[in-house]
Amino acid sequence: MPTLQRRQLVGHDILLARHGNHISAMRVDRQADRVIAFLDDGSTDSAPNRISPGLRTPETVLSVVRDDWKFFAVVTACTTGFAGVMVAAAIALAGFSGDPAMAELLSTYPGS
Repeated sequence: MPTLQRRQLVGHDILLARHGNHISAMRVDRQADRVIAFLDDGSTDSAPNRISPGLRTPETVLSVVRDDWKFFAVVTACTTGFAGVMVAAAIALAGFSGDPAMAELLSTYPGS
């Protein structure tokens, strides 16, 4: 089973190798999939976050949710629907019973 890992930003390593201690700040441009470095002399440099565009990177929690959101939505809807049917069945069963003690037992939840 694959483990979910944080994706390593290759762009950081590339920029550190190019400029070393001359980097004053770095930021990640997720839209362009690049890391941008602001250098001490006021200039900027950027590097891609991928070694190869076709390289498959490890999955993260966000990538799994992004890819499988429809499945999770269906599972959530089914679970909610099943819970609603069970609550309705308990209430209906309590109403059908002629014994008031049975109705109280089926319609209350003891808490713990």
